[in-house]
Amino acid sequence: MDAFAVSITQGACLDIRTLRYPLAIGITFGLFQAAMPVLGWLAGTTFSSMIQHVDHWVAVVLLGIIGIKLFADGFLDFRRKKHAEANGMSCEVKCGGILQFHDLLMMGIATSIDALAVGITFGMLGIDIWSSILIIGLTTFILSTVGVYIGKRTGPLLGDKMEMVGGVVLVLLGIKILIEHMVKGI
Repeated sequence: MDAFAVSITQGACLDIRTLRYPLAIGITFGLFQAAMPVLGWLAGTTFSSMIQHVDHWVAVVLLGIIGIKLFADGFLDFRRKKHAEANGMSCEVKCGGILQFHDLLMMGIATSIDALAVGITFGMLGIDIWSSILIIGLTTFILSTVGVYIGKRTGPLLGDKMEMVGGVVLVLLGIKILIEHMVKGI
């Protein structure tokens, strides 16, 4: 669901004209959501207590960095537009952003880091990892790809403020992950 929420945000903020971005986001998120449980499963129970204690912090930091950057970029664009309008200059609403590879990787890691601990649990319970990651990866791919299109449709409702809203959503997702781990023990 975190990958789905981030996909909606990205769909609203990116300049989507082809299948390139939706597929890149869907494939990346699907692969990370499938790979992390495998890494956790391979790490085994030896590292389980260490991984479970830091996975939420890694997700919070990554989502926080991306969210703050997205908000700041949106805020600066919004201010530039307002300044141009105040000085009588015509300023078009920004059509959309460009998906940066490093941002895509950071989002993939941030939305799937908790799946590392799930993989350790799979190993401890003897669950078939291969069928599990196939289901996880395909489900994430489909939801993330569809989420980009949902974001593309809902983005115009907020216009030039969407980048700022997207940044806030990412930071809130990080806080949600932190609260889940600290309060609920998930």
